[in-house]
Amino acid sequence: MKSSIFERGRRARPLRQASAALVALLFVAFASSPVLAQGVVKSKHGDWETRCETPPGAAREQCALIQSVAAEDRPNITLIVIVLKTADGKSRLLRVIAPLGVLIPSGLGLKIDQADVGRAGFVRCLPNGCIAEVVMEDKLVDQMKNGQSATFIIFQTPEEGIGIPLALAGFKDAIEQLP
Repeated sequence: MKSSIFERGRRARPLRQASAALVALLFVAFASSPVLAQGVVKSKHGDWETRCETPPGAAREQCALIQSVAAEDRPNITLIVIVLKTADGKSRLLRVIAPLGVLIPSGLGLKIDQADVGRAGFVRCLPNGCIAEVVMEDKLVDQMKNGQSATFIIFQTPEEGIGIPLALAGFKDAIEQLP
């Protein structure tokens, strides 16, 4: 299987471990409710919301870009896509929360404007979904900034990939203004 920027980012474990506390807090803050009630919406760019809150024990407010999307033909299958900066502010993480029942070994696929970006493995499942995450390399950020649409692909069986479209309109402005 060819290596892709999506996969290489997933293997950047030391950076992810350094920001594990931030990521865990943001996951709890932003994904514990299906309606994403936590956090204050600071801005909106296209379908992207910038949500911020100060987690317990944190010195400052933490913010993330969030978009929740459903499969066009299966509205009961939704993804929550979160983009945030690491605690040191030097990198960005892309975290996708997929519904329970996804086929874990198949991972999460990503296409941007029909170009295959690659797959990321799921790192864990919690009561509200399974999580795939990658450190976003500049190439992936640029593809998302300049793209029209992204399609995340989850699998319920090895043969059944479900493409879930995500609008990229507003992503460029949103990520450039992410505190």
